[in-house]
Amino acid sequence: MQSLKVKIYIAGHTGLVGSAVLKELTRKGYKNLVFKSSKELDLKNQKETEVFFKKERPEYVFLCAAKVGGILANSSYPAQFIYENLAIQNNVIHFSYKYGARKLLFLGSSCIYPKLAVQPIKENSLLSGYLEETNKPYAVAKIAGITMCQSYNAQYKTNFISAMPTNLYGPGDRFDAETSHVIPALLLNFHRAKKENKKFAVVWGTGKPRREFLYIEDLAKALVFLMKFYNGPDIINVGTGEDISIKELAYIIKEVVGFKGSIRFDASKPDGTPRKLLDVSNIRSLGWQPEIPLEEGLKKEYRWFLKNYARK
Repeated sequence: MQSLKVKIYIAGHTGLVGSAVLKELTRKGYKNLVFKSSKELDLKNQKETEVFFKKERPEYVFLCAAKVGGILANSSYPAQFIYENLAIQNNVIHFSYKYGARKLLFLGSSCIYPKLAVQPIKENSLLSGYLEETNKPYAVAKIAGITMCQSYNAQYKTNFISAMPTNLYGPGDRFDAETSHVIPALLLNFHRAKKENKKFAVVWGTGKPRREFLYIEDLAKALVFLMKFYNGPDIINVGTGEDISIKELAYIIKEVVGFKGSIRFDASKPDGTPRKLLDVSNIRSLGWQPEIPLEEGLKKEYRWFLKNYARK
C-alpha cells in the first residue's frame, strides 16, 4: 500500500472496526476505496460476492465484516454466529485469491485462544486448549478463517495475514442491551440508571474477570500499519498489553457517566473467561503501539454516545 492510488476494499465498513479503518485510510490520503453496505452486497451470498470481486478486483482487502456480540448474544444465537461468520469469510477470502488481491487482512479475535491459556497470551497458544463455551461458535469460525488464510498462503502463495485484536470500544459501538460488548453495555446501563435516578445499578457477573481494552482508532491505525509492513504467515496480536478487572472498569465508567448510586454485581450471571490479556510483544517489535489511555477513550465514547444515541 505504498501508493495512495491502490484499490482497497473494506468489507464491513459500517461496523465498529470497518468504519474506523475507512476513516483512517481516508485520513492518510488513500483515494481508491471500495465499500458496500450489507443491503448492497450480501457477503454471505457466494454469487453476489463473486460478481463484486470479478468487477472490482481490489488489490488490498480488509476483512472486517462479521457477526459480533457479547456473552448474551453469543449464547442466544450460536448457529447464526458460526454460519454467518463462516459464510462471509469463506467468500471474501476465496474470491480475494481468485481475482488477484495482492494482500488481505483477516480480522480475528482474542476469543480464539483457550479459556485457560497462560497469561499474557502468546500467538502460539492457539489450539492449545479448550475454548470458552459462551463464544465457542464465534471462536471456531474465526479459527477457521485463520486456517483458511494460512492454507491459501501455503497452496496458492497468497499474502493473507491475520490480526487478533483484544476487546474493542469506541465511537461506532453498538449500544443494545442484548448484543453489546462489555463497555457499551456498562455505559448504557449506568446512563439509564442515572436518568432514572436509581439507587443502584446491576452489573452481570462477579466483577472478578480481567479484560484488556483497545480504543477503536488505535486498532484502525494498527491494521493499516500491519497491511503496509507485516507479511508473516503467523497470526499477530493487537492490544495494549494491560488489563483491568470488570469491577474496576465498572467503577471507572460509573464516574465517567456521573452515576451517583451504588453497584451490585449479579454473580448468577456468567463471567466468561477468567482473564484475557494478550502478549503484544510481536507487534511492538515492529514499531506500533497504542496511543489512547482507557479513561480518555471511555470519555470519548460516552460523548459519542450522548450525541448519537442518548437523544433517540
